[in-house]
Amino acid sequence: MSKPVSNPQQTGANQQWGGRFAEGPSAIMQAINASVAFDAKMWRQDIRGSLAHAAMLSHVGIISAEDEAAIRQGLDAIAAQIEAGAFEWSEALEDVHMNIEARLTERIGEAGKRLHTARSRNDQVATDFRLWVRDAMDGLAAQQLEVIRILARRAEEHADTIMPGYTHLQPAQPTTFGHHLLAYAEMLWRDRGRMLDARARLNECPLGAAAMCGTGFPIDRQMTAAALGFDQPARNSLDAVGSRDFALEFLAACAICATHLSRLAEEIVIWTNPAFGFVSLPDNLTTGSSIMPQKRNPDAAELVRGKTGRVTGALVGLLTVVKGLAMTYAKDLQEDKEGVFDAAETLTLCLAASAAMLRDLRPNAERMAAAAGAGFSTATDLADWLVRELRMPFRDAHHVTGRLVARAEALGLDLAGLSLAEMQAVEPRIHEGIFGVLTASASVASRRSHGGTAPENVRAMAREWRERIRCGE
Repeated sequence: MSKPVSNPQQTGANQQWGGRFAEGPSAIMQAINASVAFDAKMWRQDIRGSLAHAAMLSHVGIISAEDEAAIRQGLDAIAAQIEAGAFEWSEALEDVHMNIEARLTERIGEAGKRLHTARSRNDQVATDFRLWVRDAMDGLAAQQLEVIRILARRAEEHADTIMPGYTHLQPAQPTTFGHHLLAYAEMLWRDRGRMLDARARLNECPLGAAAMCGTGFPIDRQMTAAALGFDQPARNSLDAVGSRDFALEFLAACAICATHLSRLAEEIVIWTNPAFGFVSLPDNLTTGSSIMPQKRNPDAAELVRGKTGRVTGALVGLLTVVKGLAMTYAKDLQEDKEGVFDAAETLTLCLAASAAMLRDLRPNAERMAAAAGAGFSTATDLADWLVRELRMPFRDAHHVTGRLVARAEALGLDLAGLSLAEMQAVEPRIHEGIFGVLTASASVASRRSHGGTAPENVRAMAREWRERIRCGE
């Protein structure tokens, strides 16, 4: 798409303003007022909205069929020109809407001047922006589903791959790599749900609200809403042009999703550290060092983690813009778009990078299994055994297990390394059966409760995810 330029023919008064202003804007006013440098991204949505509006105007008899045909042909030609990168954007015309309308009038004459009948830039931009955000939501929801698909597939591959589970980033209980990945599938599924919920609330058409109070022309708002894929026209003209909570909700959904991806990225950074060595990434997702030849830096993960700040910042930025605005429209709302555009593009990239890392990372099962048994991670299994086998109250079992952990730690052993005699010195009723629950594999296999980490659970849940994804497509 061509970049905005200053059109020599537009250096005086903006011709779209008519006779109200005798002088053109100062350089400072033009620089702060123009938005075409970023809102030109909405050209497809602007043309789509104008085509629907023109068709409606013709249908109700406000403009002639001949004018509507000329408008349609002119807009189609402009769309082809923009697509080819041959359209010259003018900052003097301020925004995407006036640029396209001015070019249309230049091409088709009087018919182009009739297009803006019964609408305002206020409802025009609100409609275009909703269309753009809706398109972004659809694309992001599809990407989220793809990441979930990869997580489910990798989880099924590694349903039996034992790894340490952590709380406070300290060894807690053994789990499986498959179960760990499915935790992120749950998060991403909720993220997708938030995106789709926000889309449903967004899907009301502002077009026809005009500047703020509707119009005296006999327009058909149901027709334009249906033509643009909206469920219905917006019910209140003031709210239609003056509210941006649809963009806030979109940014909130983006920020939460980006935060989940950041958590995953942080774990990949940790797991690829040689001190852990749980997974490795392929060369095409890592970088080297300019001075240390041994380095393989997980920069893709680090950048996913870092870019979360941009998305969260966009949300905070727009909240700040709208927090003090009286109804209805104010020029402050021109600041609603750049953050939304950037957040959508950033999350698109982060989802793509996350999908690539999850698809290609290589787990080190041996390293993870060794770590899973460290840090007395089967202590809870020992306490549970005391409750089941000896009918001991759990608080007493917790105390006995704590004493056994302290004894093993003093001897430099893990729990399975303690002899039966050493255990019986703490609790005489302990018998040989205790050794059947002190390994990481036994611990993992035993946790068959709904949502638990047992491999059979993970395989069943991965199959359930496959069906859920199929239905969600």
